[in-house]
Amino acid sequence: MSYAAARTIAREDIPIIDVARLYHDDPQGLMEVATAMLEAAQRSGFFYVRNHGIAAELIARADAVARRFFSFPLEQKLTVAPGTHHRGFLQVGEARMHSKAKPDLKESFIWGLDIEADDPDFLAGNRMIGPNRWPDFLPEMRSILNEYFDAANACGRILLRAFAAGLGADPDRFTRHFAKPVTRGSLVFYPAQPADAGQAQFGVSPHTDYGVITLLHQDDVGGLQVSNRRGEWITAHPIADTLVINVGDLLARWTNDRFKSTPHRVVNQSGRERLSIAVFVDPDFDTPIEPVLSSGETPRYEAIGCGEYILGRFDSSFAYRQAP
Repeated sequence: MSYAAARTIAREDIPIIDVARLYHDDPQGLMEVATAMLEAAQRSGFFYVRNHGIAAELIARADAVARRFFSFPLEQKLTVAPGTHHRGFLQVGEARMHSKAKPDLKESFIWGLDIEADDPDFLAGNRMIGPNRWPDFLPEMRSILNEYFDAANACGRILLRAFAAGLGADPDRFTRHFAKPVTRGSLVFYPAQPADAGQAQFGVSPHTDYGVITLLHQDDVGGLQVSNRRGEWITAHPIADTLVINVGDLLARWTNDRFKSTPHRVVNQSGRERLSIAVFVDPDFDTPIEPVLSSGETPRYEAIGCGEYILGRFDSSFAYRQAP
């Protein structure tokens, strides 16, 4: 698969930031961690965090229930395929992250804030919240993934406060609107990729994430590749007890491109199955994404609603949202 060649970097070349001090009333610690996060986001475009507040045993339970879910026959998983909103099981062929690539070689299960069908905001037309599609054949999945969602969303908000503080803004600048966040979680299963799959086949084709920040747990199989600031593809090794942090499109807009949305892809050359858990942390649907400017800086983007932008990207990426 020389088409997906990436330079293997040493693990010590990957920024790994201990964020434990963000969980305490420690203004000096906040600024020190924020400075490290800003440097990593601007220099390498991605970084890892440890002591991030999501318990190892919770990650292990989420990983285990995900593997059980994907082990069921396809016809059972399809009973929770998406309906009118972005929740449920997507089979291989349902996602294409880049228009010139083949559909991604992956299955996924997407969930979000766990609301009921009579939720007033859902009934009023909020198109990015909706009842989750929980499988009857795996009842424990709901409580485990809801617990993981809450922990990841809390972690994301802590990291966003540090980003804002590091930019010299009010630490709450990015987290003021989280009453009903449109944060999504995604369990992603990658089968072993055949060696003869062709040059347009990826587990996930090259793309940037749509929202604000992404928190990614990956297993020990490997396959994640990230484009650095020189446009060079490099390996993003699995490192125990860490999460990979990606800057997404909306945070790039929100910071007037002081941070760049991080291109990345997955090529599973291992001969083994691979599992990851991504949580895309985003605020409420109507949150205005308006660039935070330094003195004398000109905005590069017009303000846009958080949900409006993400839905536009959904419509171009997922087959179930497109007309036959």
